[in-house]
Amino acid sequence: MSILTADNLGLSFGAFDVFHGITLTVANDSKIGLIGPNGIGKTSLMLVMAGIQAPTAGKLHIARGRRLGYLRQEAVDAFADRHNTVYAEMLTVFSGMQEMQDELNAMESHMSGGDHSESLMQAYGELLDSFQHIGGYDYDLRIQQTLEGLGLGKKAWNTPLNHLSGGQKTRALLARLLLEKPDLLILDEPTNHLDIEAVEWLEHTLNTWEGAVLIVSHDRFFLDNTVNTIWEMNRSGIESYTGTYSAYLLQRQERWEYMERVFKEEKARLLKDVDFIQRNWVRASTHTRALGLLKRVSRDIAVVETHGLLALRSGKQWSEMGLSADRPLDVIEAVRKVNAIEMPLSRPPAIRPRLAAAPTGGAIALRANHVTVGYARHVLFQSVETELHRGDCAALIGPNGSGKTTFLKVLLGQLEPLKGEIFLGPSQKVGYFAQAHDALTAAHNVMDEIQRHKPMHPEQAHAHLAAYLFRGDDVYKPVDKLSGGERARLALAILALEGTNLLLLDEPTNHLDIPAREALQEMLEQYPGTILLVSHDRFLIDRLATQIWELRDGKLQVFKGSYREFTLRRSTPSAAPTLLPQRSMAHDNSRETRRRAQALDLLEGRIREQETAVQKLSRELQRAGENQAFDRLNQLSSQFAQAQAALDQLMEEWEKTAV
Repeated sequence: MSILTADNLGLSFGAFDVFHGITLTVANDSKIGLIGPNGIGKTSLMLVMAGIQAPTAGKLHIARGRRLGYLRQEAVDAFADRHNTVYAEMLTVFSGMQEMQDELNAMESHMSGGDHSESLMQAYGELLDSFQHIGGYDYDLRIQQTLEGLGLGKKAWNTPLNHLSGGQKTRALLARLLLEKPDLLILDEPTNHLDIEAVEWLEHTLNTWEGAVLIVSHDRFFLDNTVNTIWEMNRSGIESYTGTYSAYLLQRQERWEYMERVFKEEKARLLKDVDFIQRNWVRASTHTRALGLLKRVSRDIAVVETHGLLALRSGKQWSEMGLSADRPLDVIEAVRKVNAIEMPLSRPPAIRPRLAAAPTGGAIALRANHVTVGYARHVLFQSVETELHRGDCAALIGPNGSGKTTFLKVLLGQLEPLKGEIFLGPSQKVGYFAQAHDALTAAHNVMDEIQRHKPMHPEQAHAHLAAYLFRGDDVYKPVDKLSGGERARLALAILALEGTNLLLLDEPTNHLDIPAREALQEMLEQYPGTILLVSHDRFLIDRLATQIWELRDGKLQVFKGSYREFTLRRSTPSAAPTLLPQRSMAHDNSRETRRRAQALDLLEGRIREQETAVQKLSRELQRAGENQAFDRLNQLSSQFAQAQAALDQLMEEWEKTAV
């Protein structure tokens, strides 16, 4: 059963097509991640699906009685007509329950006054059963857990909605949507204003969500933990992939390679055929054969134009694809059309950055000896002796305001530590990527800014900027007119020229879409120097970090190992520090190593899905036992045994792959 279906949707403004030809289905239990480059139309598609924007072409159908909930990427204008406090706004979701509770209280008042009539007692019992069944006694707890989970603590509960910041409004809107429990939850960048703890809480909530979810996010780790289908949006429409984001990466690579191979083989065959036709068309002895071949080529061209190049490998007859035996093309037209066939889905343009590395520095890149970081009247954190060795990557994580950016400024010498000493190793040349990109000169254009950092011939500058997707007139854009993503790409282009062996990176993936994040990740994986990374991008942290520096409760604590090992250790404190074989890719970037890491990610995603299924069956078994539903109990017992066996098999496969 489907909640929503769309057939050949299109949206255009005048002559500009935002998207066209979108056909899709959202099932009752779908968990879908919608990805694609910035500007491709993801938010516009979600607005159409949510019923906020009318499509200019195609049809959208929502099943009768189904409710949709939509979270905008930025909810600054949310609650514009609402005058409630945060908590009072959440209570509006349960107005029906509150009315039932008031009615129950009134009945109880009558009973305490001596009315014990049969009609009153019966009405009270029926209403009480209904109230309990819909969770009437725990909605206050649900509100509190949801607000706390999303980082809106008790201090914010009595704050009027119109006094909230933009980020707080987004979190409040998300909280209300989660409490409303719509049949389809549509979320546009839900992690934008959440810290890591809130994101992890949201992941857990969505993993147990009983309805359908459609998520647009640049957070690849979040997608890995919440969805089981990826929709990749491109100019041709939507390509669907089964599995997590990591599974999508493997399938996408395989699909690209397959399509490129089919394209080369089929185009080579068609070129060979039209070459034979041209050479033999006027020869009486071979004209009949050339004519037959021209008919086949004409039909193949019609297949490509109607159904795409891959349809030539479908095994279907021309008649099955709705193609009749029309007259063949003339020879010149056939040759022209064969030569014009292009790859149906080329790989999107990507940044191809490379970092120039300085000569190797000493064995110790930096050392912090009993350092206290903060300001005169406000200590942020303290650390004992901490070292970062050559070639390591440390990810510095912690809540907003815990001192991450301040620590980077201390390392750069822009601030002095309150106590202790900071040492940079010998011959360390530091490169710094600032979150705000405040080192860029607003009055310059892109070309001026790149040449300010390293004078070079204009042709060299054009070539360097092209690798960061600044092409044509883009190189003359004023810096103050660049989008957040463009500023980040320009900052990366400058950083790549500096020649460093120690990188300090402050939120380098902010404003970058997924293709740009993938390119940045590849660049940093190949970087031979040392990295100290401040980021909320857990996917990037997991790929790069050899140790985690966590700021918590005013202390800097160091964990040696990957991010996944760190999260497993945090969830099971009594376990050994290293729970999984270390598989950092920072210094082994071979194709085989990357494929193996992606295979492990795919397995881990399947294990999480199977664990969720086992937990769900376990809860159903418990309910069936409590209700003495013995037939259901036998059925569920068999399903539980099968699910547990499948989980055990996945764990064995993971152990073999991880060794």
